[in-house]
Amino acid sequence: MFDDLSILVTGGTGSFGRKFTETLLREYHPRKLIIFSRGELKQHEMRQLFPDEGDSPMRYFIGDVRDRERLSRAFNDVDIVIHAAALKQVPACEYNPFEAVQTNILGARNVIDAAIDHGVKKVMAISTDKAVNPINLYGATKLCAEKMFIQANSYSGAEGTKFSVCRYGNVIGSRGSVIPLFAKQRKSGTITVTDPRMTRFWITLDQGVNFVAKCTILMKGGEIFVPQIPSAKLTDLAEAIAPGCVIKNIGIRPGEKLHEILLSEDESRHAVELDGMYLILPTHPWWKMENWTEARCLPEGFCYSSDANRQWLSQEELRRFDQ
Repeated sequence: MFDDLSILVTGGTGSFGRKFTETLLREYHPRKLIIFSRGELKQHEMRQLFPDEGDSPMRYFIGDVRDRERLSRAFNDVDIVIHAAALKQVPACEYNPFEAVQTNILGARNVIDAAIDHGVKKVMAISTDKAVNPINLYGATKLCAEKMFIQANSYSGAEGTKFSVCRYGNVIGSRGSVIPLFAKQRKSGTITVTDPRMTRFWITLDQGVNFVAKCTILMKGGEIFVPQIPSAKLTDLAEAIAPGCVIKNIGIRPGEKLHEILLSEDESRHAVELDGMYLILPTHPWWKMENWTEARCLPEGFCYSSDANRQWLSQEELRRFDQ
């Protein structure tokens, strides 16, 4: 699927972008792999790992998804776009709301317009469980972005750019993950959790990258792909990462939920199941159900939430997160 194609990753110097680059270079032979991001230092550091010299397919492009003209320049002769650029720290988005809107919503619009204008074949946008029934600004901006990417299929037409979304939970060890925080706190003998009842979905960086790559190959345009991934209680994670430490309850923070949802009851009415994943299908008139005739319908009232999951991580599996 990715051989001999030109692939661009927005936010390409982040945790996802680095792992995606490593995976793509190891398993495929892209014609070009373009890293689009705004940080010159991170690009310099990434260039040491993945040089752009000689016959390397790597290209590094400094730019911001807020800059429509720069995006347009970068999207020239691009076949596939993986849109991973976002402001994703919940407290930072709450404190800087317009900045979150500028990047996560208006930036999404710029990606859509540039992709259609340049005839990009496929765009896969990365989303989050916080986009479902959002209670914080980050989740609200990602919900808006999801709606925009799905509806963009009606703008591009049957033969134009295909847009889809991958939505998944907390990435183990990514920037802002609670695991490095627990590892740091255990030196003091006290671990802080916001609420002992809290549960979360968890996915490894490798799993997230492989899921996005697989769904980019499978996508027809219009789907939201949701992986079937395990849950864990935050207190179980704290005990696994810092055994013997005191667990201190500091109270839930603004914009936090006790439990996350990857697929709501309302969405499940137009969602289906495949092996290892759920697909939320659009309800727009341009959608053709025959795209996924092999998929299975979900039971009435189904909701995929972190507290009612069928898969739970064991203590041994949780301990591996710290390795």
